[in-house]
Amino acid sequence: MIVTGYDLGMNTSGGFAEYISIPSDWAIKCPDGLTTKDAMILGTAGLTAGLAIKELTKNHSVRDSNVIISGSTGGVGSISVKLLSMLKSNVTAITNKDKGHDYLKKLGASEIITNNQFLKSIKLPMNKGLYDCAIDVVGSQTLSGIIASMRYGGKVIVCGNVSGADFKTSVFPFILRANSLIGIDSAKTDNIIRSQVWHHFSTDWKLEGLEKICTTISLEDLQTQINRMLEGEQMGRILVQL
Repeated sequence: MIVTGYDLGMNTSGGFAEYISIPSDWAIKCPDGLTTKDAMILGTAGLTAGLAIKELTKNHSVRDSNVIISGSTGGVGSISVKLLSMLKSNVTAITNKDKGHDYLKKLGASEIITNNQFLKSIKLPMNKGLYDCAIDVVGSQTLSGIIASMRYGGKVIVCGNVSGADFKTSVFPFILRANSLIGIDSAKTDNIIRSQVWHHFSTDWKLEGLEKICTTISLEDLQTQINRMLEGEQMGRILVQL
């Protein structure tokens, strides 16, 4: 079974426990073709990335689309880069981590830019249209720049606010370029949609080499990794071996 989201890890403890007691409707059957280990490497970040890409692929293919992804070395970003590259998108990855460049190239990113480079290239509220799709986990100025840089009919998926919850835009990207701004929440997503995403990860979205984006740690090492995450040093996924 797979359990992500709902209230687990917030008001309901047990997110790092070997055994937990939960309401039955929190659990999703792990599909055939996906090991429980791979399901947990994907985890909430994978579900979020999957929901984002499900929106991007609604009604049309992302093959040959120019996609920009912020926070690209994090959990959602890493899986998004890897999956969209597998789906033949041209992925531009935004990162402030120098050591993240080789990592992102191995995931399949076509271009890698720093957040500062990206922000310096932007003119608000409308920049040159460069991207067909976007996945943003950073928010703030980065999201403002992404919205300004979308092509006609572009989709911007928002699923994080690492740099802040506020952003600046105008109606112009939406009424002159028919852009869409779509929010993703994986915590309360309907179980039918969750199951669809996990089914994708076990079939047409099956990602090889997930262990290469994952560091396995013991429970005793957990606080060190949490500190690294808070300091912005963490890349990829963390699997706690119990």
